[in-house]
Amino acid sequence: MKKLIKGGTLVTITSGTFVGDLLIENGKIKKIAKSINLKEKNVEIIDAAGKYVLPGFIDAHSHIGLFEEGIGFMQDGNEMTDPVTPDVRAIDAFNPYDVAIKRALNGGFTTVMIVPGSANVIGGQGAIIKFKSHIVDYCIVKSPAGLKMATGENPKRVYGEMKKMPSTRMGIAAVMRNYFMKVQDYMEKKKRALEKDGVFLDRDPKLEVGELVLKGEIPARVHAHRAQDIVTAIRIAKEFGFKIVIEHGTEAYKVADYLVEHNVPVVVGPHDFRSKIELKDLTYENVRILNEKGVLTAIMVDHPVIHLEFANVHAALAMKYGAKKEDLLKMLTINPAKILGIDDRVGSLEVGKDADIVIWDNDPFLPQARVEKMFIEGQEIKWWGE
Repeated sequence: MKKLIKGGTLVTITSGTFVGDLLIENGKIKKIAKSINLKEKNVEIIDAAGKYVLPGFIDAHSHIGLFEEGIGFMQDGNEMTDPVTPDVRAIDAFNPYDVAIKRALNGGFTTVMIVPGSANVIGGQGAIIKFKSHIVDYCIVKSPAGLKMATGENPKRVYGEMKKMPSTRMGIAAVMRNYFMKVQDYMEKKKRALEKDGVFLDRDPKLEVGELVLKGEIPARVHAHRAQDIVTAIRIAKEFGFKIVIEHGTEAYKVADYLVEHNVPVVVGPHDFRSKIELKDLTYENVRILNEKGVLTAIMVDHPVIHLEFANVHAALAMKYGAKKEDLLKMLTINPAKILGIDDRVGSLEVGKDADIVIWDNDPFLPQARVEKMFIEGQEIKWWGE
């Protein structure tokens, strides 16, 4: 059945904000206009007068469903047994019944990139999913969608306590280089085998995903807080010729021009308390500076560090430090869509895109704003875990 959202304040993200109508058909946005009048009877009319209609929010970095609520230390987000675990997949641990997903829906989120934690230098494979089913396989937009990697304190602490490499930043960089050198050798070995015998019978799941990175099919998603770690990540990416996204980027404002020079996007956040040395220079000014400098930037709350439900309020706080509202809206919608490579499908209200649409009772940057209705690919979504 077609759905016609009538009279809402349409926050399109890419084409301005105005009061109008939006038609959903076959899971897509069929038409957007100031007024749409249909003579057909088989149309569900949704009165959005006085409401705000936005594209579903997108979180480009989340541990939701991996670090679950209410289960204590029994978490599935970090395979802390080896600093190199590229073969583990976030989808294999994702629990659609994590109650945090219900609350994320209440916060307007329709799409997330789930990634392993940052204990390991090479942490595993992330996936882009939509919150549309209790079966994770039906939620997947792309998997793998990135290879999680980590610099700095986390791997230093985890493996330093084990008296294993890496215990220093030098060691972390060396582990990265060693891994990608092995991937390069593996790719050459595979090429020669295929040329000689037409078949390759020595597959290695740890190296297969690295091959996807070196071929440019997926990016490396590099956890890096400090400016020096951001620069190291870019250095290694240049050495091996792969694409990266900086995760967290607490000190990204210090090297914003360098990020622009190398066309490296940042998923920035969270902006909570300074819980470790790497966060000493944390500031909300980061959000404003990165946008002003032209760095493609999305905002994250690093769920469960800050709950995904409150990401809109968390983002809005950056306005106190000079960030523009229109930039912040993009950082929750079209910018993460671009970083994830899915902006042809989601991230804005545009004809032809997926009908991932959220109706709010108020401006979503106000703390009292609530989600009234949510649609993913045209289907109204309500959490399945009650």
